[in-house]
This record gives sequence, structure tokens and C-alpha cells, in this order.
Amino acid sequence: MRRIPFRRSAAILTAAALLSAAAPAWPQNDADRAALSALADYQEKLAQYERVHGAYEREHQAYWRAVAEKRKLRNAKRRKHEAIQLADYVLTQPPVYSGPRRPVSPLPPPPPPPPPVPPKPEIPVVADFLAAAKEQWGFVPDQPQSDADFKRAYARAARAAGLMQAQIVGVYAFETGGRGSYDTQSGVTRTRTRAISPAIGYNQLLSTNTVSLLAENGGRFLAALSQKARTLTGDTRAQLERKIVLLKHMIAFCRAIPHRWSEYDHVAKHTAKGWGIHAAVLDIDIGPLLQVQKLLDSVKFARLKGYRAPLSAAELELMNLTGDGNGIDMVMMPQDLRERVPTANFFQPNGYARNPVARRTKVVAGLIAEIQQHMDRNAAAPGAKELAAAF
Repeated sequence: MRRIPFRRSAAILTAAALLSAAAPAWPQNDADRAALSALADYQEKLAQYERVHGAYEREHQAYWRAVAEKRKLRNAKRRKHEAIQLADYVLTQPPVYSGPRRPVSPLPPPPPPPPPVPPKPEIPVVADFLAAAKEQWGFVPDQPQSDADFKRAYARAARAAGLMQAQIVGVYAFETGGRGSYDTQSGVTRTRTRAISPAIGYNQLLSTNTVSLLAENGGRFLAALSQKARTLTGDTRAQLERKIVLLKHMIAFCRAIPHRWSEYDHVAKHTAKGWGIHAAVLDIDIGPLLQVQKLLDSVKFARLKGYRAPLSAAELELMNLTGDGNGIDMVMMPQDLRERVPTANFFQPNGYARNPVARRTKVVAGLIAEIQQHMDRNAAAPGAKELAAAF
């Protein structure tokens, strides 16, 4: 006698239990017969859905495993200074599910599961970062009187770092639509208060970026602020010197975190101290240094990998958007490969699913072209013009 696989037999037993629990042993009236018929129809559609969707899931997982394996291969070749070829990428697009939708059960929904302990926090917003900064660090960021003041400070920091006007204006135009203010947070608008990310500012700095930047570049920030303090007098100088002391405490805390992105990410997203540290991006003295350093790190990374040409604004945004490792892979790619290599090669599955631009453009050449189009279109917006004038 043929053995029924365990998972299949469990499904049969579950269906039988549902049927017995949902209706009396024998239909008593038209309503009972209709309920039994609806449940049987549901079970049939559910089996069909699970069969088709299961096949898709296996294909989906195999695709993204191949993407990860190819990425490891390219990284290894790059460390050995070996040429990257077309065969080192997955050349097909991610599978798209086109089968039936999961049917809706006619049975009453089960009770909701108990909330997690502790409950998962919502993404904090600017007010939360500011409150945490004051509570955890005694730090109240010096926010500008106007966004134009912050733009001027940002432009000064960018010039001092050797960044070009086209680069900083282009990134700003893409990330904020050319209209964002220094405290713009991803997903938050005048009519919407729920954030979709902790990213803030002209190049949408993540809270994890803020923690890692302080850990890795804190000495540079302290030196820049100390140099500025020497040009000041009186209360203005004393206020900046107090800020420098608080920043030293934050930097020491960040440097004590194990030097791994996952560790920075946990502190930034799940601790009050991390939330408070991210408020530094709103400070008119510290915020520009943080945001400029993020872009400067990408420029330095490109040079370290042997890319000597100046990064265009679209190329710099590519690295800002996908991370330096993925970004430089696309920047250094010859044009003929850009037109054939799918963008999926440079994302994790969840990140790709959340990025409509990457999905829509399909290949690297399309992604770069769309970034440039966004920049060109948004360069005429008031904020972009103001930033260009400040530079």
C-alpha cells in the first residue's frame, strides 16, 4: 500500500477536522448544505493555490540563492583583482507569481495571536529622536532658524570635503524630490505622520548610518567642530564646546559597539540611546558633517576599488541607494553589461520587493537612467535651486 506523505496526510486530517467542526454530521437544511459546499469549494481552491504557489516559492528561493552565490563569486574575484564577466551575474529577471490568489476561508477567523513581549516598536519619528536625545544624552540639537541656514552649512561642509555641487544637489533632488527640508523623514508628509524608515535629511541618512559614522569618523567630526570653536567667542563658543563634550560621549558609546553593521543596526533601531544619537543629524553643526561623510565615504570607496573618474551625481546616488559594494559593482560595469544585467543582482529579496524603481527598470542601465531623469526633473524644484545657490 502506498504511504501518504506526512505533510499531505496532516493536511487531510486538518481538512476533515474543519469539516466536522463546521457542520453537523448530516446536513439538516439548505443552510447546512450550503456551508458544507462552500467549505468543500474552499478546500479545493486552497489545494490548487498551495500547489501552484508552492512551485513559485521554490523557484523564487532558488533564484535569490543564485543571486547571493553570484554576489559572493564577484566579491571573491574582485579581491583577487580578476575581471568581472557577464556570466558572473544572474541574467534572468526574478520570477513573478501569476497563479490564483489564496482563497478566503468561509470559516470564522481564528482569534488573533497574543502580542509579542515586548511589543515591536513602531518606527520612531523626529519627535522621538529629539526626546531620546534629551533624556539619554542631555543633548538638544541646534536646529536652524530656516532650512536655508542648514543648506548653507551643508554646502560649506560639502565644499570642504571636496564634493561637487552637481553631486550634492543631484542626490538631494533624487532623495527628497528637490523639496525636502533638513528634517524630512522618509514617509512623513504634511498629511501623513507614520514613517516608513528612520531615514532623515538631504541624503536620507539612516539611524544605523548615524551610529556607524560616529564610530568610524568621530575623530574627524570632533576636529572640525573644535576648529570652528576656535573661531568663535563668548557664549557662542561656550555653547559649541559643551556640544563637543556631549558628542564625545556619543562617539565613545558608538565605538564600544562591536564593529558590525548588525550591531550598529540593533542599537540604532531598538535602543533609546541609539534613537537619541540619530537626533544629531538635525543639528546644524553636526548634521551636515554626518551627511557629507556618508557621501564622501562612497567616493573614497570607489577610489579604493580603482575607480578614478569623478562619480557623477547618478553614480553617487547609486552607491547611496544600494550600498557602496553593490553600487561600485554597477558603476564599474561596462555599458554593454549594464544593458543586460538585471537590477535584482544588487538587492536582497525584501529590498527589491520594496523598490519599485529597481523592479520597473529591470536592468542596470535603466536604473541609472531613471535616477538621472529624477535628478534632472527635480533640479528645478525650489529646494534644489536653493541648495545650488548655497553651494
